[in-house]
Amino acid sequence: MHIKEETIAILKQFDIGNKFSYLPVLPKASVLIPLFVKNGELHTLMTLRSEELRTSAGEVCFPGGKRDPSDRDDVDTALREAEEEIGLPPDDVQVVCTLFPIINKSGLLVTPVVGFIEESFCPSPNPAEVRSVFTVPLGFFTSEDHYSACGTSEMVGTLHFFNFVDPDSGSQYQIWGLTAMLAILVATLALRKKPRFEVGFDSEDPLSFFQQILHRRMSKL
Repeated sequence: MHIKEETIAILKQFDIGNKFSYLPVLPKASVLIPLFVKNGELHTLMTLRSEELRTSAGEVCFPGGKRDPSDRDDVDTALREAEEEIGLPPDDVQVVCTLFPIINKSGLLVTPVVGFIEESFCPSPNPAEVRSVFTVPLGFFTSEDHYSACGTSEMVGTLHFFNFVDPDSGSQYQIWGLTAMLAILVATLALRKKPRFEVGFDSEDPLSFFQQILHRRMSKL
């Protein structure tokens, strides 16, 4: 089986479906975690946010943002935001699954949406929102090289940090917090590979960990 089809089959097992339909109505946001295959290896695409933004300025993120009244669901939000931020047409994304929602530091219920894009996709960053776009091998997020941890967070438990140097541009990026946790989660599930560092969740059954984090955060709101 081709790596893409194999990865899709694995990730679909973790689709949340209606598991979190019991949650109270909270302000929502979604991020798209775009995957693609390059030289037989899974990669993901990430963005560096503009320094001019009011929230998370200058931070590495996945494409995404707040739910718009016109959005039908979490997937709609993630695809619309990805098109607005990096020029990725929604029809060019093969949506695979939605993963466990996490309440971020702003009190938004953030749902990760995982989808496949073509390796040939050429981003067109919106300069008002995105400073740069880069890609990272997914396996990078299971290695202890260039990894460190510093304290804990109510959002994600352990605060994970990665320093990534883009081999194409030489630019250095710090990937941390919620974005780092989501990258670790998808890498762990997709590659079926336990990271070389402590992540806090069971790689075979991560749902219970994220439910605990979610309920802890909700009790503080």
